[in-house]
Amino acid sequence: MILILLGPPGAGKGTQSQLISERLGLPQLSTGDMLRAAVKAGTPVGLKAKQIMEAGGLVSDEIVIGIIADRISEADCAKGFILDGFPRTLAQADALDELLKSKGRHLDVVVELKVDDTKLIERIECRARETLAAGGTVRADDNADALKTRLIAYYRETAPLIGYYYAHRLLKSVDGMKPIPEVSRQIGELLDQFQHA
Repeated sequence: MILILLGPPGAGKGTQSQLISERLGLPQLSTGDMLRAAVKAGTPVGLKAKQIMEAGGLVSDEIVIGIIADRISEADCAKGFILDGFPRTLAQADALDELLKSKGRHLDVVVELKVDDTKLIERIECRARETLAAGGTVRADDNADALKTRLIAYYRETAPLIGYYYAHRLLKSVDGMKPIPEVSRQIGELLDQFQHA
């Protein structure tokens, strides 16, 4: 099974990806992690990415797709994988479709975590307060202003994927505002239906 989790920053995609990964035994592929691993391994595409990153530039879609192509060719991805943080744009979604087609594979399902932006901002502020109260360090981007900026970017660049995948009949939605175990249960039921379809 090949699946994507969609939703704004702070919706819980990373947490749910990990839970799905454990439940189904599928690797969770984070583009950031794959990029760092390719650079560290010194692969041809990793070396290209390293030059761009060291110059302070953004890695192109072409390079990111190259890294994903290398990664999904590995044995642990034979039964499927979960994409975390990719695609972020319609151009990336098209490139992913082409990549999967070229490998004789296809996307099975896109799970959208539906959230209330106002409550999401409250959730982030609460998490920051709890982290500080526990003596922890709050991430630089874990505040309301940073989240609002990230939400604007999400709605401009990534939210159009909701319509794109809906049109391709791949989109399923769950209530991302529920507690983590409940969101996980909803996703589990959805994936069970899908596996038995």
